[in-house]
Amino acid sequence: MNENDDLIPNVTTEQGLRQCLEQGGLIEVECREEASRRGPAWHGLWTMTSIHPSGTAKRLVTARAKVSDGGVKVREFKTATGVISFLVGCGLPEARFPLKAGQKTTLQLQS
Repeated sequence: MNENDDLIPNVTTEQGLRQCLEQGGLIEVECREEASRRGPAWHGLWTMTSIHPSGTAKRLVTARAKVSDGGVKVREFKTATGVISFLVGCGLPEARFPLKAGQKTTLQLQS
């Protein structure tokens, strides 16, 4: 269990999200700003939510800010490369995510 889980409800850090995936949970990737190509890279805005097998959803936040100072900030991914790197780093066998604003997709570790 992640220490932030008790301090602030409905949010989790990368460590908590990974634990959720290992317990059979899902990761939901939401496109908040439509992706567009700038040079060789794709840019947009994506956020992630962990969905525990019990149905509890927690938004991924940065671990850099001090929780005691109220510094919780939703973690945002601004490039497709950043999303892919994060998903692969979580152990997911594929990196699928939406490119249109408002769309969501869920992924789960393969057993």
